[in-house]
Amino acid sequence: MDNDRNTLSTLNKLIETCKDGEYGFQSCAEHVNSAELRSLFTARASDCRQAATELQALVRQHGGEPEDSGSATGAMHRGWVAVKGTLAGYSDLAMLEECERGEDAALERYREALEEDLPPQVRMVVERQFEGVKRNHMQVRTLRDQARAAHD
Repeated sequence: MDNDRNTLSTLNKLIETCKDGEYGFQSCAEHVNSAELRSLFTARASDCRQAATELQALVRQHGGEPEDSGSATGAMHRGWVAVKGTLAGYSDLAMLEECERGEDAALERYREALEEDLPPQVRMVVERQFEGVKRNHMQVRTLRDQARAAHD
């Protein structure tokens, strides 16, 4: 029973992380100047939404009530994106830096989840999603580095 409770708690934390990513990427998409970045961030927001939906289904399969919103930390992060965006004039570089920060947090959450004793079918989903988070992070970092180089 404790293991089920632990699995549900872990999955709900990841749902919050996905929701934070969805809202964060959507917020950044609304504030970037580049159509290419807007398209990328909108796609990432959709990926995060799909990941959350998949995790919510796992919570239900394990008899739990799935989380349906982001975390308080994520809400503060989204608020910070808006404040920093105003101060920075919503530069694409600033938005990329914020997205990378959000992806750093997601990577950490997924690493923590994979340290837990998860049922095999849950672990398989979490590992697959973790690979996606790592790809997103690398892509955002590469774009951020390119934006920094162009900015200097």
